Amino acid sequence: MAEPTGSEETVPRADADLVHLRRCVDLATAAVDAGDEPFGSVLVAATGEVLAEERNRVGAGDPTLHPEFALARWAATNLTPAERATATVYTSGEHCPMCAAAHGWVGLGRIVYATSSAQLAGWLAELDVAPSPVRALPIHEVAPHVVVDGPEPTLAAQVRALHARFHAARPAGG
Repeated sequence: MAEPTGSEETVPRADADLVHLRRCVDLATAAVDAGDEPFGSVLVAATGEVLAEERNRVGAGDPTLHPEFALARWAATNLTPAERATATVYTSGEHCPMCAAAHGWVGLGRIVYATSSAQLAGWLAELDVAPSPVRALPIHEVAPHVVVDGPEPTLAAQVRALHARFHAARPAGG
């Protein structure tokens, strides 16, 4: 489950975005190292304090254990509506429709992602991986009032390599 971290950083906003996105990629790497799909997310308060972070855990058998969904649930339990509205979710990959809906329902603020759903779909096709059972939609089609920034081009190769590594370790058709 999402764990509070209590870390604070004082860096310019654009630099802070990249710092948090890099942490998301670190969490995605940890997910692959644990045999799970490469996704990681960080929830950051308006002050810049890291409130919670999570990695993908769908390998345990529950396909809803996405980090963005876990952070939305954590925020709903631990933050006021005003705190949620000013918080930012950073993530290694653009939210799927389930996670975008949870984000919108909980009332979280901005989303910043490293790589897009379109990039991921292209990579998975190149890797001959079966498509997702849920159609990818841009976040704004699911949660139209959420401010969204991404992708971050400097992280694309690293995230693609994580997906290639994860899928290379899986049996054919898996």
